[in-house]
Amino acid sequence: MNHTAIYALYPQVVTVDDSAGAFDKDGNTVEIDLAAVEAWRDPNQYKYQRAAAYPSIPEQLDLLWHAMDEGSIPGNKTAWYTAIQSVKTQFPKS
Repeated sequence: MNHTAIYALYPQVVTVDDSAGAFDKDGNTVEIDLAAVEAWRDPNQYKYQRAAAYPSIPEQLDLLWHAMDEGSIPGNKTAWYTAIQSVKTQFPKS
């Protein structure tokens, strides 16, 4: 059972049990239209897909630093660039 869809379609539902059904705050059964639940599409699905597909934050920052260092994008005089450059200078690759 798609719990996210149930909670989105039935705001009065506070508990979903796959074998027993959906219930409101008073423990009353809430009738669920399974066709509507199956048809529901999460409007935030793209966010989850993007989050899973993006490189890690450290990797993104490294890509940004290299682009700035190569002059591909402006900004090599920013405080961020200078701070990163300082660390890279202090601890060079072996």
